[in-house]
Amino acid sequence: MRTKFFLIPLMIGIMCCASMLQAQESGHPRIYATNAAKKDFLNSIKSIEWKKSLVDKKIANLEKYLKYVENDPTWLVSRLQMNWKTKHNKVFLKGGEFAYSEGTAPVPTVRFSGTRDWATEYSSPKLEDVEPYFDDPRGYYLAHKKTKKKEWLHPSKIGHAIEGTNRHIMSLVEDASFLYWVTGDKKYAEFAKPVFETYIEGMYYRDAPIDLENGTQQRISGLATFEVIHEKILISLLTTYDFLYDYFEDEKVNLDHSAAVFQKWGDQIITNGIPDNNWNLFQARFLTYVALTLDNNDAYKNGKGREYFLDHTFTTSTERQLSIEESLLVYDQENGMWPECASYSVHVITTLLNIFTLLDNSTNNNELSKFPIIEKAALASFQYLFPSGYTVGFGDSNHKTLPPENFELLISNYSKYNNEEKEAVISGLLDQMISKGEYEREANDLFQLFFYVDHLKKGDANENGLEKLTSPTFYASNVSMFNQRLGKGDDAMMISTAGSFGNHSHVNGISIELFANKYALGLDMGKGSSYWHTDHREYYSRFPAHNTVVVDGVSDYNAMRGYHPFKLDNNYPEVSTTPAFDKLTFSKVSFFEPKTKADQQRFTAIIKSNSSKGYILDVFRSKKQEGGTERHDYFYHNLGQSLQILDANSKALSLKSTTDFGSKQGDIKAYDYLTEKKKVETSKDVQALFRLKTSDAPDNLMKIWIKGSVDQSIYTALAPKSNVLKRGSGTAPAEVIGDSIQTLIVKRNASAWANPFTMVFNPYFEGEENPVNAVSYSTIKDYPNTQVINVLMNDKSAEDHIILNASESDIVKNDALYQKGLLSVTRQSEQSDKLEFLFLSGMYKFENNGWDIVAAGEPFTLSIEKTDQGFKFQTDKAITINMPFVKGDKPAELRLYENGKLVGSRKGTTNRNRDDQLVFKIGKGYENAEIIFDKN
Repeated sequence: MRTKFFLIPLMIGIMCCASMLQAQESGHPRIYATNAAKKDFLNSIKSIEWKKSLVDKKIANLEKYLKYVENDPTWLVSRLQMNWKTKHNKVFLKGGEFAYSEGTAPVPTVRFSGTRDWATEYSSPKLEDVEPYFDDPRGYYLAHKKTKKKEWLHPSKIGHAIEGTNRHIMSLVEDASFLYWVTGDKKYAEFAKPVFETYIEGMYYRDAPIDLENGTQQRISGLATFEVIHEKILISLLTTYDFLYDYFEDEKVNLDHSAAVFQKWGDQIITNGIPDNNWNLFQARFLTYVALTLDNNDAYKNGKGREYFLDHTFTTSTERQLSIEESLLVYDQENGMWPECASYSVHVITTLLNIFTLLDNSTNNNELSKFPIIEKAALASFQYLFPSGYTVGFGDSNHKTLPPENFELLISNYSKYNNEEKEAVISGLLDQMISKGEYEREANDLFQLFFYVDHLKKGDANENGLEKLTSPTFYASNVSMFNQRLGKGDDAMMISTAGSFGNHSHVNGISIELFANKYALGLDMGKGSSYWHTDHREYYSRFPAHNTVVVDGVSDYNAMRGYHPFKLDNNYPEVSTTPAFDKLTFSKVSFFEPKTKADQQRFTAIIKSNSSKGYILDVFRSKKQEGGTERHDYFYHNLGQSLQILDANSKALSLKSTTDFGSKQGDIKAYDYLTEKKKVETSKDVQALFRLKTSDAPDNLMKIWIKGSVDQSIYTALAPKSNVLKRGSGTAPAEVIGDSIQTLIVKRNASAWANPFTMVFNPYFEGEENPVNAVSYSTIKDYPNTQVINVLMNDKSAEDHIILNASESDIVKNDALYQKGLLSVTRQSEQSDKLEFLFLSGMYKFENNGWDIVAAGEPFTLSIEKTDQGFKFQTDKAITINMPFVKGDKPAELRLYENGKLVGSRKGTTNRNRDDQLVFKIGKGYENAEIIFDKN
């Protein structure tokens, strides 16, 4: 056992809750409710429709099984998956598969699961079709999902069928125990008793599994399943014991054996598992149930009762089970992010809220308030969301809403402890999910039935809840995720950039997902059929399944526990802030690809047009450090039924089928998953047009303006379906769920650093406003790293001139232009050639069009916008502004503001070296400043 340091207030809180639990009513039930609270609960399930609905469903669902058992008392118990004949007490595994069992016990023993891998080609039988007292040396006789032909199979070939059947049976027993407590009708108790006894006795006499390879599996196995985090049947057993305790005592059920099984199960969970990720907390949830079910330590000879398991849940850490107190330190204490991909991170929050709700139900001591990081994490999880309200898909995530249970349980706590303001805010957020059709308020299990509040408090519904809880940029270094957002409503756009860091990460280099036109159009592929399935190992977790760049066709490293984050070099706006200048967002990140020893850098920006719509810029640099022969493949996947490659006149190019790419050519296996590959070789600028057709809207188009290059080929292909998408998900229409994904590949048979992959993503709806009329690319001789992108607005009223260098220290100059710094974006009116706005970032000095802006020492970020009276601007550093001036005019006035108040003003002075410029020295950063011209 290892020790750790404690946060003293938290330790005192846990000690207090343990002592209060000792004082709790000693009788049963006590996990979800007590007999003292029964009257109020019975009234609630009569008067609250969503509660009544679940109870009615459980009653109706049990009716047919009650009739089966009435006709044949052995009907249900005989369908348990047991060693009925052999009575084996020892289980042997070979890695993640069941090998065999042996030995003998005085009673039939519980069968262990067949395999760790849930993916199987065979169908599990319905409960009615399960053969009674099945125990055949030939294995299992199951039907193939595709051929429908039945075959004899070793248990290792049938996925989770064994544990699934037992869990289903025990869920019926759990429901019966609950209904006995609610109704007092003994038919429910009589239904449950033989099944519970048989299973408990079968587990009492059966040993924990042994891995013949003595590998990883030995330290993660549960008593019933290959992973201690999947022992869901334990909760059904504990709940049954809790609700039927008095009945079992009257019926002389051997409750000592029940307690011994629960202790053995708890010890298995403490001994095995993974201590430093989501597993640890999933295990802690089981231990909380065990602790609440058992009596005090002194009730057992081995001393392993309530206090023992509470201590191992909250306070004492062991090799495989860290205390919650220590686990919570894993959170990023500043931003509330858990170091795993989004889907797992939000599930961790649910698990923690479950644990503390259970504990607080026993102590009534506002346990959640002692751990503010949990509440912070629940609110921070909104930063994972696309504008549609669905989570990003990096790593093993998929697109889904945040778990409503997280907010239900926060509301439950706020209601219980009269925190009315917070309750109203979170209730408003939940109301929004309900009104959008993303959530229907109901109870799906006993936990929700007992702990959700009866009615949501009707506060001021916050129409901008998502906007309030998200920011234009957000960075979570512990999962290597940077999100940037721009625009509102149907015009909202977002880029989510991901590296490979933290648990459940993929091998993706610098990958992005793009959201526009109401959908995550540029999507990730998600995870495979299972983590052990070949499609996951070979494709879904590898580079070509992501929107990234592959080097030499072989870029690769280890998946799952990723240690390959990107470095965030530059970004705007500052993370978790909302600036006054809202015309654009951007990030630049860098990455080292270890397989090919390649340096990679990705610049992405969202830029708003003069309307509410916008476009996305993506500049991806990639080069091998050793140089020599090299190849770089730019991958992009987009929703849609078609993909065309167009020339500069928007005419479709003819592509030819090709056998390029694949393991036969030396590429990684992921390339073999691409089908219908076609290509065209061209050095010219081209356009890629993805078309997404839906029945209820105009065609959803994504046009990509692709910069041409020598040694460049353009490919189209079909990739396997994306598993981030689920039916009913708000990030893709039903028409394309399950379809192959249209894929663009731009191949460069040369370094892509000085001449990077440069793309302008232009989303719009056919027949509606398209913000972009044309895109052109150019370079400046002698400065190969510099990218010059010109984007003409669709109404031709203005044009964006973008100059992008590879770093803050790069210099480019040409005629009147001088730029030492990363980025400049100049929007000029096409009619008058007047400046509409100027944005500079990572800049030391910028000179163009009469403007000359110089850093005082550190590189700065500056925005200048034209107003009726002059210009408004903001800067994050001290700078000197030399601006255009007409000789003879009155000098403009500088006005500086802090917290909305004018704190200083002065007239500009004429530049001693140029009488057509006014000079303003700004001594520090200001979020709000103006330059006002006197028009009189």
